[in-house]
Amino acid sequence: MKLTKMPSEFQKALPVLEKIKEAGFEAYFVGGSVRDAILNRPIHDVDIATSSYPEETKQIFPRTADIGIEHGTVLVLDGDEEYEVTTFRTEDVYVDYRRPSSVSFVRSLEEDLKRRDFTVNAFALDETGKIVDLFDGLRDLENQVLRAVGVASERFNEDALRIMRGFRFQASLGFELEQETFEAMKALTPLLDKISVERIFVEFDKLLLAPYWRVGLSSMIESQAYDYLPDMVGSQEKLQSLFDLEKDFTFESSEQAWAALLWVLEVEDAQQFLKHWKTSRQFAKQVQNLLSILALREEGELGNRDCYRFDLDLLLQAENLRRAQGKEVNPQAITETYESLTIHDKKEMQINGGILIKEYGYHPGPELGDVLEEIEYAIVDGNLDNEVEAIHAYLRERK
Repeated sequence: MKLTKMPSEFQKALPVLEKIKEAGFEAYFVGGSVRDAILNRPIHDVDIATSSYPEETKQIFPRTADIGIEHGTVLVLDGDEEYEVTTFRTEDVYVDYRRPSSVSFVRSLEEDLKRRDFTVNAFALDETGKIVDLFDGLRDLENQVLRAVGVASERFNEDALRIMRGFRFQASLGFELEQETFEAMKALTPLLDKISVERIFVEFDKLLLAPYWRVGLSSMIESQAYDYLPDMVGSQEKLQSLFDLEKDFTFESSEQAWAALLWVLEVEDAQQFLKHWKTSRQFAKQVQNLLSILALREEGELGNRDCYRFDLDLLLQAENLRRAQGKEVNPQAITETYESLTIHDKKEMQINGGILIKEYGYHPGPELGDVLEEIEYAIVDGNLDNEVEAIHAYLRERK
């Protein structure tokens, strides 16, 4: 097969391929970007594989950086663009179900492609647009099937993260898992215990944000992989309730997706749950805020103080999630309430602790904080204008 039109991302990178070939080596575009080009999907990262060894690659280009040279990868700087150029390689025994004990550089494209995870990710593309397909990946693309390269159990034993990647690719592409591949994934899910939580989070997060997340999640549930994810042992029934969301619903952010996940899992301590997943504090805070909004909405409409506590974007994300749950929503009312607020942050108040200490004799401490909070919410509630004179009059009357 030959691409009728080379995507612009590849056209821009062609000079890198051509320079390597001029130096007497082979060079190809490889991996998911080739698959996406065949499917006319957006292309993200352009990866290049070559028969030139790292030191040989560095001699070809004037500007390079060593980003993973022990694994054969050199970063080539071409104008304003950066490309990862990796030497064809084979891998030794995997000692931790994630990384090979060593890699060996080779001159053979076939040897390199043999170590890839799925056939639809094992394509190579030359400078003329010709697709190199050594493992019937084109047939699998046509049949919308995800199949492991070679012996499925070997691929997942080598790198157990490929199990989560398989579910994620399903969610992204909407493909079915080939039976032998899926059976190997199911049998080897206990190996996920060996993989870092951070890496699993990335794959699970991408799964949830993908257009066919139901497909990927369904396979993940069937495989019982959840039993090897933090704080999710035995969560099959609760996870399946995510499918109750509106049929065509897709998550608009990672925070919204994880808030929905924690909601159906009925997690009591969201902070602890997300700590076990080793998310950032900022991410955890946003997810917790979304959960708080959802809980408030279960009780009724949101008032001024509710809308003041949270960003409008989060308020609307929560409302969108409620809509997907088939619940009553009123995004317009929430937007109007939020936009009608006199202030959206206490820093916008026309008074501060320093003024209270200097002009009213307050001392630093709880009482000062209570007075500031009282003024803050009087403004938020619409009972006090956020103006210097109005606030001073309020304080004099309060005294």
